[in-house]
Amino acid sequence: MNLWGGRFTKPTNQLVYDFNASIKFDQTFALQDIKGSIAHVKMLTKQQILTEQEGKDIENALQSIYQEIEQGRLAIDESCEDIHSFVESTLISRIGDTGKKLHTGRSRNDQVALDMRLYTRDQIQMMHTLIIDLLKTINDIMKEHIDTIMPGFTHLQKAQPITLAHHMGAYFEMFKRDATRLDDIYQRMNICPLGSGALAGTTYPLDREYTASLLGFDGPCLNSIDGVSDRDYLIELLSAMSTMMMHMSRLSEEMIIWNTNEYQFIELDDTFSTGSSIMPQKKNPDICELIRGKTGRVYGALMGLLTTMKGLPLAYNKDMQEDKEMFFDALTTTKGCLQLLSDMLKTTSFNKDKMKASATGGFTNATDAADYLVGKGVPFRDAHGIIGQLVLYAISQNKALDDLTLEEFKNISDVFDQDIYQAIDVNTCVNKRNTIGACGQEAMKKVIELNNQYLSQY
Repeated sequence: MNLWGGRFTKPTNQLVYDFNASIKFDQTFALQDIKGSIAHVKMLTKQQILTEQEGKDIENALQSIYQEIEQGRLAIDESCEDIHSFVESTLISRIGDTGKKLHTGRSRNDQVALDMRLYTRDQIQMMHTLIIDLLKTINDIMKEHIDTIMPGFTHLQKAQPITLAHHMGAYFEMFKRDATRLDDIYQRMNICPLGSGALAGTTYPLDREYTASLLGFDGPCLNSIDGVSDRDYLIELLSAMSTMMMHMSRLSEEMIIWNTNEYQFIELDDTFSTGSSIMPQKKNPDICELIRGKTGRVYGALMGLLTTMKGLPLAYNKDMQEDKEMFFDALTTTKGCLQLLSDMLKTTSFNKDKMKASATGGFTNATDAADYLVGKGVPFRDAHGIIGQLVLYAISQNKALDDLTLEEFKNISDVFDQDIYQAIDVNTCVNKRNTIGACGQEAMKKVIELNNQYLSQY
């Protein structure tokens, strides 16, 4: 059943009909469509636009359709143009002409805008739950590895010794910001477009505040044109998901590196790895690689919707139907990656010995050696030059700083004394850094407690 056609003298060309139809993808929010219709009927009844009996008959039938779809007992007819026409035609087939009054005081424009907001709001809550689970997983790793020393890197070169807790704490902060972005988007998008009509509102005495409250919105949109014609909340959410994917991709890239034979920092669980069809020794980090690869897919959805919207005049245009498929795909991709990354991290083993051994090589304690000289009264710029000479000498001798004799230290500078060895021990290097946000144990304990407080609200 079409929701239009009185003005037409010829049937729609089948190719045009198929090209125009959206039922194959907008059936995704069938339940949201019915929820919105039930709220609309309640409001129409309250405003005496429908009689009590009409409202009751329509609402009961919609509730029945809802339950049958939810339980898989009612198949959606994909010959319908869209999910709205399917629901309405099913309603009319069950209760007759009374069902034709469902659409009083609304347009498909505000109806689809409502459905999309209801669906998106549900998805934001689901995604937020997944991010919180990932944050809990990361925080558990931080608690367990507060004393697991590893090298910190810049330019993918060893820089200074840190702990695994400190390294993973950086991702905790990233994903926490992702969670707060979802909170912000939810707050901004939680307004109700229903009652906007096609674009100009309606002559019926609708109670838009009542409809909004029934559906859990903060209130109705204040401009009917804006209500039906903008999708900035989808663009904002796609941007937030792109940032999430970027964070997941960075962590996945590091896990790929750490999983190599050259690093051996981690051991991925067999349940999150795959093998090779020809090389029996292989254990591949495919999940990490797929998360890294799927990031571009979500970026593409963001750019696609930005491009779709960039030249559209007000109000509604059919171009906006193109928001759904790419958005649905990006949602499925992002939620799947969040779930997999969290589960994979829960089963990953961290090789403490390999990490610490790596931290003791590569002159990661050179900065602390310079700080040692500063503590002895040497200006930092001079100390920097002295340690540079010391590193150059150690490289020529194929030694680490810790392996140099006191005589070798003194050949570069008389300021060195026996206490240099304590100063450049990696444990000292890590645990004397205790300003908030640093890698020392005391600093990390404070941060983990703050993490616990943040997570305790969920």
